[in-house]
Amino acid sequence: MFLVEADRSKRLLVISVARHMSAEEAQQAAQQVRETLENFAPGFRTLTDFRWLDSMDSSAATHIAEIMDAIAKKQVGLVIRVMPDPHKDIGLNILSQFHYGPEVQIVTFETLADALQSLSENSGE
Repeated sequence: MFLVEADRSKRLLVISVARHMSAEEAQQAAQQVRETLENFAPGFRTLTDFRWLDSMDSSAATHIAEIMDAIAKKQVGLVIRVMPDPHKDIGLNILSQFHYGPEVQIVTFETLADALQSLSENSGE
């Protein structure tokens, strides 16, 4: 299950993933991210919340890469991830090396509170 939200006034894209994510859901998420980012200006921030992720189909990795590519193409400035259990990392660090350039800052937090604090500090306002 996934949810894609945007707050253009805060230049923020939020992606939440919960329970089990199938390849079909990941494909839908990739399409929704592309549509959501159509009117985003470069330098926006992305918060991806994996707190409630239980599992993901291995075939979803292709679509996760598509999401990363769409975000990178729109010139994301900061990617913040919430990953409370490092054992549930679904290969994001490896995918990031291939789909985000060195100019993209990526930080991972164990708690949403820490991630939100970082967003507050990097608001650019």
